[in-house]
Amino acid sequence: MANPDPEAVAQEVFAALADPSRRAILASLASGGPATATDLAARLPITRQAIAKHLGLLSEAGLVMAEPGERRRVRYRVDTASMKVAQQFLSALARDWDGPLAALREHLG
Repeated sequence: MANPDPEAVAQEVFAALADPSRRAILASLASGGPATATDLAARLPITRQAIAKHLGLLSEAGLVMAEPGERRRVRYRVDTASMKVAQQFLSALARDWDGPLAALREHLG
């Protein structure tokens, strides 16, 4: 993905983050470092199978990256690239709104 469409990336990120279980998985990876689905199941009140499904969706959204580990175990870590694109999208959207809102405030004030 050389030059991703910021709106499309943001849409995937927001869809992935809409689920509280996926947010909990991301928070656990951010605070505890790379982990396998089994490790995450021990930390969270979510089954290993559900975690594996959520990790797939988080990976598709570019929020986690799979790393091959020992004995064919896959460890996941947070990948911030897509999150940064989504933040830039929100910042641009906020800038687009700041001007008209300031003008409206001045007009009403």
